[in-house]
Amino acid sequence: MKKILFIDRDGTLIEEPPVDYLVDSYEKLQFLPSVIQNLVDIVRHTDFELVMITNQDGLGTPIFPEEKFWGPHNLMMKTFETEGITFREVLIDKTFAKDKAPTRKPFTGLVTHYMQGDFDLENSFVIGDRLTDVQLAVNLGCKGIMIGKSLDLADDSMVDMEKVNKAMALKTDNWTAIKNYLIR
Repeated sequence: MKKILFIDRDGTLIEEPPVDYLVDSYEKLQFLPSVIQNLVDIVRHTDFELVMITNQDGLGTPIFPEEKFWGPHNLMMKTFETEGITFREVLIDKTFAKDKAPTRKPFTGLVTHYMQGDFDLENSFVIGDRLTDVQLAVNLGCKGIMIGKSLDLADDSMVDMEKVNKAMALKTDNWTAIKNYLIR
């Protein structure tokens, strides 16, 4: 059975711009420190498959036109690929939080096929920078790894803190700790 690392994008792989939270230009694309070298080691020394799962608020609307998203996103993906980091799938939810769409994290609408397939979710992880990422882990039956500080504490209606705390395997501010934890 395959183990998966479900990895958030903004705030986890790349920096999330603090003003508008949109990576909508090449100037805003900045990788988290040591993410590439640590993902290379994870890919080389573990049997996890990588799946990127991201909420991109209003992608395709006038506030976040798709043509501003795809250039930086494709450059990010090409950078990972040239280093040997490939994602089995990239899953993007384009809704707003207020929509409470079943495809938006922490809901499982984008990943139900992993819940029904030949996957070892019990030994898989969701890695993200928000409590809703760890709540996705709870909803999937995985463990959670949180990097940085949660930005969505204000909307705790989607987070069961008791379950999130039980599912939290690691909380850290750097990718080296994540790599070391996963390789062990």
